[in-house]
Amino acid sequence: MNKETGGPDGSFESRLQAARSKQGLDTPPKPQGPDPAGVGKSAWGIGLRVGVEMVSALVVALAIGYGLDQVLGTRPFLLLVFLPLGMAAGIMNVWRLVGRRG
Repeated sequence: MNKETGGPDGSFESRLQAARSKQGLDTPPKPQGPDPAGVGKSAWGIGLRVGVEMVSALVVALAIGYGLDQVLGTRPFLLLVFLPLGMAAGIMNVWRLVGRRG
C-alpha cells in the first residue's frame, strides 16, 4: 500500500491538500497588471465609465423600442416601455461597478 501524501490510504485532508497543490490552488493569485491607460482607478475614470454605462444602456433600450415600434406599428408605446427598462439597466450596471470597488 502506498503511504505517500495524497495516496489512496492518506487522510482526506492530505489527499485534498495534494490535489489542491497539484492544481495550483494553494498559490496566491498573481497581481493583475496596471489598468490600460489608467482608466478605472482614478475618480475621472470611474466617473467617465459611470456616464458611459448609463448613456449606452439608455441608447440601446431606446433603439430597441423605436425599432420595434417601427416594425409593429405601435409608434410611441414600446419606446415608452423600453425607456424605464434602459434606465434600470444603466442603474444596475453602475450599481455593479460601484459595488466591486467598495
